[in-house]
Formats: sequence, structure tokens, C-alpha cells
Amino acid sequence: MRTAVLYATREGQSELVAQRVASDLRSRMIEADVINVKDIRGHVDWDAYDAAFVVASVHAGHHEKEMIEFVKRSKDELERLNAAFLSLTLSQAGAELESNTPAQREAAHADALRMVAAFATETGWRFEHSLTVAGALMYSKYNFLVRWVVKRIARKAGFDGPTSRDYEFTNWPAVDRFVTEYAPP
Repeated sequence: MRTAVLYATREGQSELVAQRVASDLRSRMIEADVINVKDIRGHVDWDAYDAAFVVASVHAGHHEKEMIEFVKRSKDELERLNAAFLSLTLSQAGAELESNTPAQREAAHADALRMVAAFATETGWRFEHSLTVAGALMYSKYNFLVRWVVKRIARKAGFDGPTSRDYEFTNWPAVDRFVTEYAPP
């Protein structure tokens, strides 16, 4: 049994999630190849895989362009493998932030689901299993303009921490449960 764990990332959080997915699979004695879609040159040997997970983060309301293009080219193979999709977004962090009101959490989760639906529409991929995952604020990796924009997005999501440090919001137990539920038998 071999699984492809495909990811696209900007600051590295999607890669961390992809590595965690692979680690969870390996703990179940399933081989896992972690692949940055940006590094794919040419053809993927889809016959080598029995399953797949796709991990992509959202920036400014959209998933990474390289993941969108990859999925457009590979949607038939991903559907054949019944690939599962993990979408990283700060909106999900707002949905999980306990200091937010129930209405704020509901609106944030709806926004996260809207981005998943937009990804499906844009790529044409019909996946059956998806999880919205809270990502991270990597202020140390942003330039001034990006830091300013992300700070505004974070504030809208209900988080107003200082930009002098990074923040990780990923709900690792939720990722683990998702992998356990959708890992190949």
C-alpha cells in the first residue's frame, strides 16, 4: 500500500501538515511519498499509488496557483484514487477561536467552506472527503506589505496578536483523525 501526499505551500505550514499526514500513514504501515507539486517535472506515476491526500493553503482567499494547475491536470487520477483534500486557511482558525462569538465562528467556518467549494469549481475535481484546517501566521516570513495585509485578515478572523512572532493554529488531533478515517485499509 502506497500513498501520495501532495502539497503546495508558501511559508511551510502545508508542508508540515503533509509531513504529519505521511507520519500518520506510516504509523499504520502505509508507505507515503510527500511531494511538493511545485517540484513535479513531467509525469506522475499514478499507478504506483493506491491513495492520495492533497494539502493546500489559502492566501488572500485563494489556494496556491501551482496546486490549482496540478489538480486541473490530475483530477481524473485523484478521483480514481479517491484522494482526500485538506485546505489550510486562517478562516478555520477563526472558526476554532474560543474567544470568537458563535456567530463569528460560524461565519469563519462558512468562509473556509466557501474556499473549498471555490477550489472544487476552479479545478473541476470532485473529491468526496475534505477537511478545513487552521493554518499559521508566519509574520517572520512576510515582507512589510504582506504582514500588514495578513494582520488585517487575522483581525477579521478574531485574532489580534502582535506581529513580532509567529502563530500556529493547526488542530493536529483533527488532522490525525481525518487521516485515520480516510487512510487506505
